[in-house]
Amino acid sequence: MENTVFGRPADKLVLIVDDDESVRELLEFIVKKEGFRIEKASDGEEALTKARAVNPDIILLDLMLPKYGGFEILRELQTDETSGIPIVIITGRYTDRSTSDMIKQEPNVREFIEKPVKPQILTSLLHKLLRTQPAMRKPGA
Repeated sequence: MENTVFGRPADKLVLIVDDDESVRELLEFIVKKEGFRIEKASDGEEALTKARAVNPDIILLDLMLPKYGGFEILRELQTDETSGIPIVIITGRYTDRSTSDMIKQEPNVREFIEKPVKPQILTSLLHKLLRTQPAMRKPGA
């Protein structure tokens, strides 16, 4: 019988990639509140550099970015040591089903979230994908 051991959020690094500072700050707040460590990037070039430098456990990736769009980054991240990093696409642009299905077929894409991001959806997804357990909330907190 396999015993599933959950990791601690503090041991996991989340790379947040979005060119909109207010969105980055919101995502940072949500992710940090769950106890994860974070790195941030504001454009495609910085995202690739940081992904290779810090080797995050997961990447939250906006598709609409300056200096390489999200699709180019997805492809680029599949080519080297970053190919095993799971990616959650976060997009504000309405995407029809065929586009979202196409994105989900990329080997490193695990999920697709539309903006505005609902905190409870994002946090439960992060815990599920990273096999971590939410920090225990103090009663009344």
